[in-house]
Amino acid sequence: MIQIYHNQRCGKSRNCLLVLQESNKKIEIINYLNTPPTVDELTALLQKLNLSPIELVRQKEQIWIDNFKGKTLTENEIIQAMAENPILIERPIVVNGNKAIIGRDLEKVIPFI
Repeated sequence: MIQIYHNQRCGKSRNCLLVLQESNKKIEIINYLNTPPTVDELTALLQKLNLSPIELVRQKEQIWIDNFKGKTLTENEIIQAMAENPILIERPIVVNGNKAIIGRDLEKVIPFI
């Protein structure tokens, strides 16, 4: 089953979800703002994405600017910040088995699924 970490207020996330729905594959929609991933879940996602924690952070979000920008943070502290403030997580994330991508570029999503 394909999972999408989705934010219904984000146009790119809505477009990605539409592509997934049109694929007629089973999908699980995870509204990560209402059900934030835990530190362990974020760590597993980062491994599937093959990204460092900072690469998954939306660094232009006001929460990041006000609370974290310019600070020296460990990877664990960055993951904890995302777990506590899920709006900081880049979106959408599409998970297929033990691999994942950030689904902002629909040209990459189609072959991925």
